Amino acid sequence: MNEDAGRPTPPQEPRKLILMGRVTGAFGVRGDVKIESWTEPRAQIFRYQPWTLRAANGIERELSGARGRDTGKHVVATLPGCEDRDAAEALRGTEIWVPREVLPPPAPGEYYWVDLEGLRVVTVDGVALGEVSHLLSTGANDVMVVRGERERMLPFVQPDYVRSVDFDSGTITVDWDPEF
Repeated sequence: MNEDAGRPTPPQEPRKLILMGRVTGAFGVRGDVKIESWTEPRAQIFRYQPWTLRAANGIERELSGARGRDTGKHVVATLPGCEDRDAAEALRGTEIWVPREVLPPPAPGEYYWVDLEGLRVVTVDGVALGEVSHLLSTGANDVMVVRGERERMLPFVQPDYVRSVDFDSGTITVDWDPEF
């Protein structure tokens, strides 16, 4: 007899998905699509599967077996089940999401933005500023958007402003004036 029978199963944490690209249109007449990839190099997106394709109306479907190439001008993908130009064109604007766990671990001192989202941000003096809502790139440096009693934008510059990132405690410690 199974001793676990009748016991509720603990809820599983939802899979964390990361937006990695989007379909920009059809390529040729055989159902290939052009994609905008945010990986570096661009064709690296094919290493991270399965994909969750999310249409503009929010409908999602999981897809495995996408293959493709970087032509220099475009990244071109062949998707299972996409057989002609009309099917390819219908995918225009579809987002390409991948599970966080298929990405390689970041190098020491580097972070995936998605891993920082939701962490608490406190100053070196212990003043809570809020949680990381999201990050954005300004060209000069990345910026954390921290939401608490108000929204703050903090440069993600180590060690000048960001002193430590502690995933175990879920905390980012910053050297930042809470009045600013």
